[in-house]
Amino acid sequence: MTKQKNPAARPEDERLPIGATIGYGIQHVLTMYGGIIAPPLIIGQMAGLSATEIGVLIAACLFMGGLATILQTVGVPFFGSQLPLVQGVSFSGVATMGAIVTTGGGLPAVFGSVIAASVIGLLIAPVFATVIRFFPPVVTGTVITTIGLSLLPVAAGWIMGTGENTGGAKGGSPENLMLAGITLVIVLVLSKIPVGAISRLAILLSIVIGTIVAVFLGKADFSSVGDGPIFALPQVFGFGMPTFEIAGIISMFIVILVTLTETTADILAVSEIVGTKVDSKRIAAGLRADMLSSAVSPIFGTFTQSAFAQNVGLVAITGVKSRFVVTAGGGVLVILGLLPVLGRVVGAIPTPVLGGAGLVLFGSVAASGIRTLARVEYRDNMNLVIVATSIAVGMLPIAVPTIYAQMPAWFVTIFHSGISSAAVTAILLNLLFNHLGSVARKNAFVSAPTRSIPVAYLDAFEEGDSVVDGRIVDRDGNEVAVEHPAH
Repeated sequence: MTKQKNPAARPEDERLPIGATIGYGIQHVLTMYGGIIAPPLIIGQMAGLSATEIGVLIAACLFMGGLATILQTVGVPFFGSQLPLVQGVSFSGVATMGAIVTTGGGLPAVFGSVIAASVIGLLIAPVFATVIRFFPPVVTGTVITTIGLSLLPVAAGWIMGTGENTGGAKGGSPENLMLAGITLVIVLVLSKIPVGAISRLAILLSIVIGTIVAVFLGKADFSSVGDGPIFALPQVFGFGMPTFEIAGIISMFIVILVTLTETTADILAVSEIVGTKVDSKRIAAGLRADMLSSAVSPIFGTFTQSAFAQNVGLVAITGVKSRFVVTAGGGVLVILGLLPVLGRVVGAIPTPVLGGAGLVLFGSVAASGIRTLARVEYRDNMNLVIVATSIAVGMLPIAVPTIYAQMPAWFVTIFHSGISSAAVTAILLNLLFNHLGSVARKNAFVSAPTRSIPVAYLDAFEEGDSVVDGRIVDRDGNEVAVEHPAH
């Protein structure tokens, strides 16, 4: 007698064939690769590192990002949300780390502040996770929408490209725009093909095909792939032993609070897309994984780790909910960190190709947020004001990145990120209007009420029956009598 395989208890626990798992995992890596290498590039240049040293910094980011992703998706007791979340170095701390580097502390001071602030973040993660009850659909929908909108400038930057032919202030070059447009069309065409393996891999295939097109157009250059070592192990404290400065630790702790907020939003966003429930314990486990990875990262020469919002969009657009797919992506990141030559291959993919695919990816995140907001009850409450104000505040630093340039550093750290701006605003307004406001106002957790009808009642309906003006009528328009149960 053969034992039948039980279906996965949770959507994210689904196991796919090994080939599909690796393919989808590579797709996740390609989606976030440009984002994960940008912070070490920026910080390395600020620190005055050579090209070789910056390469070491990038390899360390890939290596630790892979390990952090595996921890987050596989999970061990008390660590890891077990959700399809890709981890990596985000932009939220770039400005703060750049300030620490340029004020004389150098990279050792950055690493010391990251270690200290992350350890504090690890200790407060369980307390921070209890804010889940303050994340009803009016808050999560607003934050998810803002995540998608805040990522669109990243796609636009990719389309503009790098190097001499970006167009600069004149706009993107026609060649870059055409290449991005071709990639976008390929994504849409492949998504329409009624073959699951092709439609789900539309992003990966479009990047591959777009890169091939770029080669023929002379917009791709793989000549430097052979430069540098093929294999290299991460260096332990390769940039010197960390130093601990109070000012740097305090400023980095603000970054950690922002990171905790963004990761909480990403956990709630991906759980919404996957269709699984998360509680405060699961959020706390995800935040602990974030903070543990961040605390360990400086040992190998890299920075804070957090969930990547763009990969949440990939989960939404492909419908592939398995966390083990992302685990495979984490394994690919580890390999890229150990094999710089593979990293150079991926790094040679033209950014306009990534930008064309990114339009669909990041737009799908915003669409997921809009879908969540559609379930919110807007009658007899202030939810419309909450959504409108929070999205508007979140869009300010996205529309005008320098809007807070003259504000104090702690303010800039929190509100320079559109995601954290929208999250803080939505949480505070939800508290004000739906928790601290008048109990006479209808505001029960702001989501549309959940209703259900017993199946037995539905069984009594016959074909053609309908409800008209509160009465049940048959196909001929005759009213059907309703029997009331005896009390």
